[in-house]
Amino acid sequence: MKKISILSLIAVFLISCSGKDAGAPLQQAPSLPVLSVENKTATTETEFPVAIQGKTDVEIRAQVSGTLDKIFVDEGAYVSQGQPLFKINDNPYRQQYNNAKASLNAAEASLINAQIEVDKLTPLVQNKVVSDYQLKTAKANLSIAKANVAQSKAMLGNAEINLGYTTIKAPVSGYIGRLPRKQGSLISPADPQALTTLSDIKEVYAYFSLGENDFINFKTQYEGNSLSDKLKKLPPVSLVLSDNTVYNQRGKVDMVDGQFDKTTGAITLRAKFPNAAGLLRSGNTGKIKISMQHENSILVPQEATIEIQDKIYVVVVDSKNAISRQPVVVAGKSGTDYLISEGIKSGDRIVLKGFENLPDGATIIPEAPKKAVAKI
Repeated sequence: MKKISILSLIAVFLISCSGKDAGAPLQQAPSLPVLSVENKTATTETEFPVAIQGKTDVEIRAQVSGTLDKIFVDEGAYVSQGQPLFKINDNPYRQQYNNAKASLNAAEASLINAQIEVDKLTPLVQNKVVSDYQLKTAKANLSIAKANVAQSKAMLGNAEINLGYTTIKAPVSGYIGRLPRKQGSLISPADPQALTTLSDIKEVYAYFSLGENDFINFKTQYEGNSLSDKLKKLPPVSLVLSDNTVYNQRGKVDMVDGQFDKTTGAITLRAKFPNAAGLLRSGNTGKIKISMQHENSILVPQEATIEIQDKIYVVVVDSKNAISRQPVVVAGKSGTDYLISEGIKSGDRIVLKGFENLPDGATIIPEAPKKAVAKI
């Protein structure tokens, strides 16, 4: 019984407490900053991965076979156009040149003899001392001698070209790449691997790709009757390097590929960047930033959104000041704002902050957002 009486007392106490709570005043609705969204013109920066190449990337290959006698440059060195890079043993080609030159001398001597014979027989035929047949034969021999001279000159020219190929020179100014072949190696024009690569990087090209939808959006952003006209009105672009630093020179998009890649469904564009200091090299990677303007867009501060299970939400306020979470589609970023393409429209009201712990359906007291005060 004692146990029961004690339990009864506890029950009476709880009932009396609950009665007191029931009479307590209701909690007041919180005052939260509310923003009325409207259409604005927004500028977004979209990043695309790029592959960087020199203005000229040349594979240096041998044009004649032979032993690599000398290497005049080191890896990574800067060379000027026409500067010797490699020397192939030229003894066989020098002998071919000397041989061709001797053949030309012999052919020219034969030509002189054939011309003398024609000159000798011509007056004799005119005076009918010898038959016309002998003169025709002499003229035929003269034609053969002329052809032999022309053939010998061609052979000498070919031998001279091959001899010149034994010294490999820089076709453009730029930086030398790796040197996989060493002195003494046997090299050939058929080698699968080049002797080295030479990059002219006073200017570099950054290649990037746009999907079909991005490309259509890109074309509609700028005025012009053709792509060339639109590219001229495209503002300068920025290059973000692999360490997330921004390259100190701005570039210009100057080329659009002629067709889409059937495999990827993307089209390639090219941006040109000055590189007088040589900070960029062929093979660098990074991202290119392209600014695009969006008319009649909805901008929402990022702080006014919440992410739940990979979806972005804003807290919408209805006409009765009740709140609810509304999923939105983010089309891009403009500074600290999200560019919203779907989910809300101009005239809707959203809560800027303080909504994290409020359930859907809760009522708030809207207040105007506070304006930032500039610090002096």
